[in-house]
Amino acid sequence: MDMSLVAAAVSAQAGATQQQIATAVLKSNLDTQKSTVPTLLGVGQQAASLANVAPGVGGNLNIAA
Repeated sequence: MDMSLVAAAVSAQAGATQQQIATAVLKSNLDTQKSTVPTLLGVGQQAASLANVAPGVGGNLNIAA
């Protein structure tokens, strides 16, 4: 077998491996950004709102117990 053909095959395999690693890193970065943006915008704080609860809920808190 010609050595240039072997070198080309090894080079192609290394390129494919690099592409898989780059894709995995890119997906990880996108997932991180997807979870970070709502945190920075304060979207998670809207869930703590007491706008839809019954009257009197959260009015008195007994911390002595």
